[in-house]
Amino acid sequence: MELKRVVVTGLGALTPIGNTVPEYWDGLVNGVSGAAPITHFDASKFKTQFACEVKGFDPHDFMDRKEARKLDPFVQYAIASTDEAVKDAGLEFDKLDRTRIGVIWGSGIGGLTTFSEEVATFSKGDGTPRFNPFFIPKMLIDLAPGHISMRHGLQGPNFSAVSACASATNAMIDAFTYIRSGRADIIITGGSEATINEAGIGGFNAMHALSTRNDDPKTASRPFDKDRDGFVSGEGSGAIILESLEHALARGAKIYAEVVGGGMSADAYHITASHPEGQGAKLAMTMAIKDAGMDFSDIDYINVHGTSTPVGDVSETKAIVDLFGEHAYNLNISSTKSMTGHLLGAAGAVEAIASILAVKNDIVPPTINHFTDDPEIDNRLNFTFNKAQERVVNAALSNTFGFGGHNATVIVKKYNG
Repeated sequence: MELKRVVVTGLGALTPIGNTVPEYWDGLVNGVSGAAPITHFDASKFKTQFACEVKGFDPHDFMDRKEARKLDPFVQYAIASTDEAVKDAGLEFDKLDRTRIGVIWGSGIGGLTTFSEEVATFSKGDGTPRFNPFFIPKMLIDLAPGHISMRHGLQGPNFSAVSACASATNAMIDAFTYIRSGRADIIITGGSEATINEAGIGGFNAMHALSTRNDDPKTASRPFDKDRDGFVSGEGSGAIILESLEHALARGAKIYAEVVGGGMSADAYHITASHPEGQGAKLAMTMAIKDAGMDFSDIDYINVHGTSTPVGDVSETKAIVDLFGEHAYNLNISSTKSMTGHLLGAAGAVEAIASILAVKNDIVPPTINHFTDDPEIDNRLNFTFNKAQERVVNAALSNTFGFGGHNATVIVKKYNG
């Protein structure tokens, strides 16, 4: 069977540094931090009192009040970003075969806001089980792609990928595979997350995973910096329209980039910590490059997982140096989490968008908030510290790793006809 080529024809983003793709990209190239004191709830008693929240989002710009009440924020975010991506791609579903169009979506946690609110309300009562009839449907991760499909009448493959912080990248790889193998013409893919609430912040605080730099939130996310002290929680959504090249050309679609490879692996090491030598990360990158039929020297830019945790940043850089050898020092590397925070299950989507736009625009977004080199990290690597850099980006690789040892890597390159 001849594999089909897969291209990107539409993008949508709702992020802590911009509520549309142009706003998001502008924030990235200008090194804007999305971190600020938490407004979603009173965090005064929490160890961490700041996060990268979505700002100025009104679900009623995308749906009526009745519908909004039935949806957890992570689904509202998904709908907002997919609406932008569908419009950007110029999709007219009435003119297309809806049975050949699917939705494959990622989220690591799903409706945590709904779950927290319902359980809190029940615990304050007299034990009588009074629950919102939409409690379960609002909470389930697969209802994000479900609602997107119902919104547009799409009858193709429809499911969720769940692999913690690797979820959206796994969803994208699944979508790529379905189109490449001829089982769909178009897949709406991406991921969304909305966990900046008492349970989300409190739970990650209990794990000592979050930065506690409450006196300086904007510089708290410090990937690869000696004084990094944990990740900054983020929220939002990213949507990507993947389409077979044949189908995209037939309808005259604009093309951002081509998706050429995906790789997945497991650390098989620890429930939360990455392998100290980056073995799983190295394997996922190796598989993605092999899947793309590329050489290691073909990669120009890596959007790293780079969460700003003491162990994770070291292990990922070890994997890059070990895998790429001398070419590692020709690469641009950056962690856009330094600006957006960590969007957990949505991270892979918003970071794939950053990689796609880097390829399209030949600009590498920076890793901001670098102050002090870490002697445990090979600082001969070009981490694109503090300022975006212009360079030809023919191919970009995006890494996402999740609790449980899940590793996922996707590669995009310039579309050359």
